[in-house]
Amino acid sequence: MGAWAGTSASHAANEAVRGAHRVTIALAARQSLYHLPLTLADQLGYFKKAGVQVEWSAHESGAKALASALQGQAEVVAGAFDHLFVLQSKGLNYQAFVQMGRTPQVSLGVASRLELPSLLALKGARFGVTALDSSTYWMTCQWLLQNGLLPEDVVFVEVGSSAAVADALRQGTIDALCNPDPVMYGLEQKNDIRVLAEARTLMSTRKLMGGPVPGGCLFAKTDFLQRQPEVAQALSDGVVHALKWLQTAGLTDILKTVPPVHWLGDRAVYLGAFEKLRESYALDGLIAADAVSNAWRAHTRLPGRQGSARMAVAQTYTNGFAQKSKNRFAA
Repeated sequence: MGAWAGTSASHAANEAVRGAHRVTIALAARQSLYHLPLTLADQLGYFKKAGVQVEWSAHESGAKALASALQGQAEVVAGAFDHLFVLQSKGLNYQAFVQMGRTPQVSLGVASRLELPSLLALKGARFGVTALDSSTYWMTCQWLLQNGLLPEDVVFVEVGSSAAVADALRQGTIDALCNPDPVMYGLEQKNDIRVLAEARTLMSTRKLMGGPVPGGCLFAKTDFLQRQPEVAQALSDGVVHALKWLQTAGLTDILKTVPPVHWLGDRAVYLGAFEKLRESYALDGLIAADAVSNAWRAHTRLPGRQGSARMAVAQTYTNGFAQKSKNRFAA
């Protein structure tokens, strides 16, 4: 009798997994704090509870994650909101449907070994970014333009987002670096880098971008959202549930929930980076219209985008799913 009961329970569990919606999410910097809400939703079982089984497709940059989705290897992308402007300008109908971060959550620094009498001394310097047409590239361009330099005044080097980028900086392969945390925070703590600009906090983002902008979000083809709304809703529920948990989580809660491999060998650095970013995480998954409009204005300042035709920016996102999730997890 006991054996039969055990078999039955196991069968029921397998049926539950088989019954869950399966979805592949493409993303870069899988273990970074940029994707902490996704990590929490996964580790705390919120995705599973919402009825979705997520498979992760990890890449070295947001641009490569997006490319994999365009090739049909993933249904959903976790990445910078700015990708939506590029997609829409190419006639590709993608929409963000839940926000994870209220800032870009990246920072830009120069190697401490360099002596800079002025910022103009950076002409010809090698700037490491995750990839061209990535959030790290876009942020670097914004900073250069603000400080009397043009993007063509420097050399961009694609270095990805793994811990190996620290070696590239220390060994002199690159002179400056724009990346997410905890990599950047770790380099700061070891005095390997001097931060020139950041988009971690709400205030520093306003200073760099001229106002608020959306950060990381989940986005997918509009027809996917229409054909499989239950999958999008489940993903939104998982993220918003995690954002709700994050609002009252202590450092001990973070350590207990986040897999040690994400700490990159130094949990003190990981927690220090988290504390710097804490306010940047979204509160309810909703995307603010004024932040999207400001992000579009900033986007049109970038190289090759000055002549961009006006776009219906409202088509780059929908709050329908996140609003339902917010109502579901309201206090």
